[in-house]
Amino acid sequence: MNEHTVYNAEDKMSDLINDNSLLLMAMSRFGISLGFGEKSVKEICDLQEVDCDTFLAIANFISKKRTDSSNISLASLIHYLKRAHNYFLEFNLPTIRRKLIEAIDCSSTDDVAYLLLKYYDEYVMEVRRHMEYENDTVFEYVEGLLQGKLHPDYTIANFAEKHNHIGPKLKELKDIIIRYYPEKENDLLNSVLFDIINCEQDLTTHCMVEDQLFIPTVSQLEEDLKAKAELEIENKSPKTSDQEKAETLSQREKEIITCVAKGMTNKEIADSLFLSIHTVTTHRRNITNKLQIHTPAGLTIYAIVNNLIKIQDIKDTIQKTDF
Repeated sequence: MNEHTVYNAEDKMSDLINDNSLLLMAMSRFGISLGFGEKSVKEICDLQEVDCDTFLAIANFISKKRTDSSNISLASLIHYLKRAHNYFLEFNLPTIRRKLIEAIDCSSTDDVAYLLLKYYDEYVMEVRRHMEYENDTVFEYVEGLLQGKLHPDYTIANFAEKHNHIGPKLKELKDIIIRYYPEKENDLLNSVLFDIINCEQDLTTHCMVEDQLFIPTVSQLEEDLKAKAELEIENKSPKTSDQEKAETLSQREKEIITCVAKGMTNKEIADSLFLSIHTVTTHRRNITNKLQIHTPAGLTIYAIVNNLIKIQDIKDTIQKTDF
């Protein structure tokens, strides 16, 4: 396959693996077993009850191809991330530790070897705390969102602010062994180093999936649920005057009205405010219900009258607008 060609649902699953062997790990974390024959990605995903859009998003992301994350299933992505955590904690990291003990002299006479193993054990504990927090707190929170439950004191931004990459410390261990551990002709140690390098790269990619696919998708779900909750509150509230309706607009809705007054399209608004087009559309529907104003021209007048924008800021837009 051409390196710029995006994987799609009609590609043969075996072609993806031949193109990038790293996708074997992604398949395993989705629970996809081997033996594809000539079946397509879509056929394999359907047979093994895997969300095809989510698998393709991960496959393209890992392969550094253009990634469409708009149709990711959060339930499927969480399943993938949990299985990745289990792989690292229960298989990959313990295997590296066993091989490391075999490769270096861990007796009391070799202080360097003892310190290397201590460093590794402390690192594994850090990784365990990191992943258990995600399993027990972050994923549980998102599963609540999927049931329509917003948390009053927690958002995905709380996680994003503290989310740190856990690969660099493993790279540091690798560099220490290469530079300072005096061992000659140790094939087992070289094999351990190879495993550490692969694990470091795998962990780095794993954290990037969380940063660039998981967190933005959760953030979009939060925005959608907030917009839905605002609309439900509005629909349940008694009818109010125009002035009172204006006062019920959220800050985000006021920002969107200002963007509309500037002549921006839904896509331009979404890009400007870091939202999805779907979320912008939901907010605009809420604005229409609250203000009973159905046109950009009407919203422009509203924005000027209510001091959301100054007329001199949109003179060019007004001249181009067909009222």
